[in-house]
Amino acid sequence: MLTVQNFRKAYQNQLVLDIQRADFPPGIHWIKGRNGSGKTTFFRTVAGLLPFEGSLVLDKRYDLRKNPVEYRLRVNYGEAEPIYPAFLTAWELIRWVGATKKAPAGQFNDLIDRFGVRDFMKTPLGTYSSGMLKKTSLVLAFLGNPTLILLDEPLITLDQATIQAVTDCIRQSRQQGVSFLLSTHQDVDPVDLPVDFTWLIQQQTLALLPQPANP
Repeated sequence: MLTVQNFRKAYQNQLVLDIQRADFPPGIHWIKGRNGSGKTTFFRTVAGLLPFEGSLVLDKRYDLRKNPVEYRLRVNYGEAEPIYPAFLTAWELIRWVGATKKAPAGQFNDLIDRFGVRDFMKTPLGTYSSGMLKKTSLVLAFLGNPTLILLDEPLITLDQATIQAVTDCIRQSRQQGVSFLLSTHQDVDPVDLPVDFTWLIQQQTLALLPQPANP
């Protein structure tokens, strides 16, 4: 699904990540690591938001460098702490991202209701609480027909009903062939959210952890 090769990311000559190769098969991937280990940097780079060395290839066809539009059309990103232009409304942002991602008819309203955005979606984003911003970011993350969705700390600042909506949406999307990279410090219930692969970012690289044996 995603191939990472000869990947290097640095800030002002300070190396953050150096990944010789990582192959992500289709499924739900949990990326673990301490604060400051590079998880958000990795997510933002895979989403096409940061420059990097090396290659990122989706489905053995879409190279971020060679096919940037096709790649980004198929990779969505929900940020841990989203920041949006204060003068826009959630509705304006959702419509714009939906058009960019070629969202199918009816998807806007379904996601707006799933994540409880309708009551505040036409007020300026600058007035939103952290929870309202997070709900808006989740709507954006599921718009279109992505192959891969990156969710950085998707459960923080959310009420229990919305947390359930997130896990339901992840599970249902996975059944439709969508893969996920998740980063969360919260425990993941394997009943609600079956994780296929667990990775650890530490010492500037990424490693696949052994999977527990099925009982």
